[in-house]
Amino acid sequence: MKKKLFVLALIAAMTCMMFASCGGGSGEEASDETGKVYYLNFKPEQDEQWQTLAAEYTEETGVPVTVVTAASGEYETTLMSEMGKDDAPTLFQVNGPVGLANWKDSCYDLSGTDVYGQLTSDAYALKDGDKVDGIAYVIESYGIITNKALLEKAGYTVDDIKSFDDLKKVAEDITARSDELGFSAFTSAGMDGSSDWRFKTHLANLPIYFEYQDDGIESTDAIKGTYLDNYKAIWDLYINNSTCDPKELANKTGDDARNEFTSGEAVFYQNGSWEWGGVVGDGLLAEDDVTMIPIYIGAGDEANQGLCTGTENFWCVNSNASEADIQATLDFMNWCVTSERGTEAMANEMGFTIPFKAAVESSNGFVKQDVANTEAGLTPVSWNFTTMPSEEWKNGLGEALTAYAADQTDANWDAVKAAFVDGWASEYALANEG
Repeated sequence: MKKKLFVLALIAAMTCMMFASCGGGSGEEASDETGKVYYLNFKPEQDEQWQTLAAEYTEETGVPVTVVTAASGEYETTLMSEMGKDDAPTLFQVNGPVGLANWKDSCYDLSGTDVYGQLTSDAYALKDGDKVDGIAYVIESYGIITNKALLEKAGYTVDDIKSFDDLKKVAEDITARSDELGFSAFTSAGMDGSSDWRFKTHLANLPIYFEYQDDGIESTDAIKGTYLDNYKAIWDLYINNSTCDPKELANKTGDDARNEFTSGEAVFYQNGSWEWGGVVGDGLLAEDDVTMIPIYIGAGDEANQGLCTGTENFWCVNSNASEADIQATLDFMNWCVTSERGTEAMANEMGFTIPFKAAVESSNGFVKQDVANTEAGLTPVSWNFTTMPSEEWKNGLGEALTAYAADQTDANWDAVKAAFVDGWASEYALANEG
């Protein structure tokens, strides 16, 4: 109990220091000999766990570690603001090669570090030539989270859903009987800033993935939109078989969708393995009643399709920090992925599969589902949204999807296609000019 109270007090103290009159620096003062750590965290859903782990590390080592978490959808804006301060983050994140382009000059070369040596594969390193600018710290999966108990009440099991046609049949049947059943097929596909990334980024990955597969490429300066009809089909299914009128989606939030799912208002909820703790546990759903199925869009070999699995989460160390702060940050990173406490917290409290040699097997049921799928020979859908040309491209697509949901005309879908294809070409050109 004393240790828990100490941790809580330390978290509160560091939070107060972070937002004191100094203007939001990295918190507690430290000597040049010991250094300090300021981690700008990307994941709001793991904020509490990172705060606790940081406080425990400080208790163990005496090294001050401050964790600040950006609001959902605001990471890049927050990073730009914080990196301009005297006490800038020493540890930050980029989402892949496109995100790295803005920050590679601020990235410390990790190639000779202990934490880089702990990676299980060089495939998890983000490189600029021979320089290692970032390393992935988590591998995740996303798909359609499914309430098996509700699905069975509707007369189906997950074995009945092995393709888009199957999913469409089940969803539309649930909609036709929703008054009788007392629940809907899908949660609301919210398009406010806390939720729209699920569709303008994660769902949009599917048509990109299948186009890349057809063309044998890993990125492009001009997406063709080969599978946009499939994108429309799955979007139509989501928005027309859900808990709310599509016209309401502009103001629906991520919390709305999660609450609808956990309260038994809907069978299906698109999200990822990071949401395990948000849907099961005390007062929520039973672990045995929840699973995750692939996002089928009527493309590729659906019988052998797995979950969307990959990463957009790459740790980078600020090369402009002091030598002491850089070393303190490297030591903290290495402790997180090698120590018993760090690896246990990342696996079981944060629900992460980490690509490091000392990784602990996760208790996360969605992670286990991905492992089972892979062992059964299903092919994971890779994360290609890291090649999207800019945040502005995503925003343009999100606005077009929202407008189409409110008024489902051919003209409004043409605007979605224009945002996807024409927007890609123009944003890629802007990002790579000169």
